[in-house]
Amino acid sequence: MNREVNNLSVAILAGGKSSRMGQNKALLQINNESIIQRLTNEFMEFDTPIISAAQKGIYEKYSPKVVYDEHREIGPIEGIRQVLIKAEKDYVFVCAADMPFVTKDLVEYMAEYICSDYDCYVIDDGERLQPLCAIYSKKLLPLIESLIAEGKYKLFEIIKGARTKYINLCYTSFEKKIVKNINTKSEYFEAVKPVCFAVSGYKNSGKTFLIEKLINEFINNNYTVATIKHDGHDVLEDVKGTDTYRFFEAGALSSAALTDKRFFMNTRKSVNVKEIIKQITEDVRPDFIILEGFKKSHFPKVEVVRREVYPESVCDKSRLICIATDMDSLEYRDIYDINDVTGIFLCIKKYFGIDEC
Repeated sequence: MNREVNNLSVAILAGGKSSRMGQNKALLQINNESIIQRLTNEFMEFDTPIISAAQKGIYEKYSPKVVYDEHREIGPIEGIRQVLIKAEKDYVFVCAADMPFVTKDLVEYMAEYICSDYDCYVIDDGERLQPLCAIYSKKLLPLIESLIAEGKYKLFEIIKGARTKYINLCYTSFEKKIVKNINTKSEYFEAVKPVCFAVSGYKNSGKTFLIEKLINEFINNNYTVATIKHDGHDVLEDVKGTDTYRFFEAGALSSAALTDKRFFMNTRKSVNVKEIIKQITEDVRPDFIILEGFKKSHFPKVEVVRREVYPESVCDKSRLICIATDMDSLEYRDIYDINDVTGIFLCIKKYFGIDEC
């Protein structure tokens, strides 16, 4: 780690109102982890992150260093003031709690610019400056306090009054997405997709039937879908009699066939579902991935329960989206008739917080 990073504290500003999102953006889940937790983990290598909060009782479990606004309702300038007061190092990297893609690599890169010529280092993404993805010197405290006293709360007042170095992303290997923040439900959906969930249940309970109906429902609502099926019987060979099947049976490590519109591959390789999800995401970038089976996995689940097959729920309730059933006697928060595909579809969207996207 270079000398500049050793002289750098890190801070996350989590005091926003989230009015456009309608819920606390810092606590939104991405890959089963809140944004604030992801950022805290990402920055821990430098120093225990300071979290700026508007009120007590929300963020203390994420960091022992939480500071609170003294001047209320004046925006992030007060958060920056508080973290500069709290910081033990001469410089503080500051980012907003709605910027889930910021990485420690970006922080390290920015820290390389630290020198005696500047007191402020701000990312320029090619379209706009990012004062909430910036490094501030503790020497700026008098300027910030003067601006607050004058009622000048915009962060660009700091940038304008400081010796500022602009770091242009266009000349780096970082993508513009790294400084993307999430303000609306549609932006959140773009950040988290593909959304993955399983349709699980006892054998022959009707999982495939429900998935077929759900695929149609998603497509009719302008979403794209991919599927992954778990088979516990190792019967994934191509259709017997085809050339690809014959090649695979002869011992080929992998056998593939392709046309102008699609391809098929059968490979002798053990992979986990995360690798398959990653490959599908890179290849076709679907909005949703529906997994069939996986009832013991960590994925959120729609469970299918049929009276004549097995009249009880077999999935962990802590990760259950809803139950689709033909029974009236089951007790759970969200239960739908197995033929109420629209209701199940809307419940899935609500579960993932994208019901208004």
